Amino acid sequence: MPDFTYVARDNAGQQLTGTISAANRGEAAATLASRAIFPMKVVEASDTVDSNRVRRVPAAMMAVAFGQMADLLRSGVPLLRAIEVVEDQTSHLGLKSIISEIHRKVQDGVSLADAMQRFQPVLGDMAVSMVRAGSEGGFLEEALTRVAQFTETQDDLKKRTMGALAYPAVLAGLGTIIVISLVVFLVPNFADLFQSLREKGELPFLTEWLLATSDFLRGKYGFLLLIALIAGGFSVRKWLKTEAGIWWADRMRLRLPLVGPVFLGLAVARFCRVLGTLLRNGVPILRSMQISRDSTGNRVLGAAIANATENISAGQSLAGPLRESGQFPMIVVEMIAVGEQANNLENVLISIADSMEKNTWRRLDIAVRLIEPLMLVILAAIIGTLVIALLLPVLKMGQTV
Repeated sequence: MPDFTYVARDNAGQQLTGTISAANRGEAAATLASRAIFPMKVVEASDTVDSNRVRRVPAAMMAVAFGQMADLLRSGVPLLRAIEVVEDQTSHLGLKSIISEIHRKVQDGVSLADAMQRFQPVLGDMAVSMVRAGSEGGFLEEALTRVAQFTETQDDLKKRTMGALAYPAVLAGLGTIIVISLVVFLVPNFADLFQSLREKGELPFLTEWLLATSDFLRGKYGFLLLIALIAGGFSVRKWLKTEAGIWWADRMRLRLPLVGPVFLGLAVARFCRVLGTLLRNGVPILRSMQISRDSTGNRVLGAAIANATENISAGQSLAGPLRESGQFPMIVVEMIAVGEQANNLENVLISIADSMEKNTWRRLDIAVRLIEPLMLVILAAIIGTLVIALLLPVLKMGQTV
């Protein structure tokens, strides 16, 4: 519902200002009148917090906020007071403004889930759905605790993944810079030394190729190549944001050697954990499937889950379409089938997520351990080739002397 700011007077004639949520101006005025507040001016308000402006909030801070609210409610603190305390304890300005807006809406009579719905892009669809289920089912404290635990677990998983891949990425970047620097700045110093061999046509092919590459990169064509690479990079980045580009990147991500199984394992673990957590907290299975589909972060897996959702709505099982898609590991599909038969799907899904994360971490550790020496070997081979290309003419000149 839209928000309306008002200027009004109470029975004592004191002027009041504030904001109220209503379907239209008439309903806002009627609501104020029912509170013995007589509106003089009611206009639609521009929202005080724009979810498009607050694009990201650190997951660790959201986990702390959800956990604090759960603890306060569990201790008997009223909801409005609990939200106010969490707002005072929050140091992140974006999250603080969101909580402030949620507090204002709840104060106006809006449910907590509806107040959070507006900030779904920031807080997450799963958090909103679980809070809604907890509010309706009478287990809001437990739902908030689960949201906090899940948010913290996913944030830890993301940080560990980025940390594991940081060293190979830095190594690749530094290696590229070193090689280009050697070719552009070091190799030209040997050009005059090898000029006599070049005039005689006795310069080794490898050295000739190295000098030609250095001249090319130092000349105007090298500058044009740099511009072309930058433009190509921006073009590829822009294309990867299109629908076709996203689908291509998601398919390639799953097919990459070494790291492909890692991406698949993380996506499947995320899907199982989100779906299991939602089902455990009373969210209907169709809604849970829609939310967990987006949590995979992969369109290929999302399409397979969407197909499974259609089958479930038709009264069929979840395991069947997942097996037919060929995208999910067979052990995961079989465990889901067992969970459906035992009517224990939510616990089985959480168990699958725990197991998949452990196995994925082993795969990631192995992949990183293999990538690091492989990159060192490639870097050493390139630098060794440069050294050999520079030493061959020196040896030839020494033999001549």
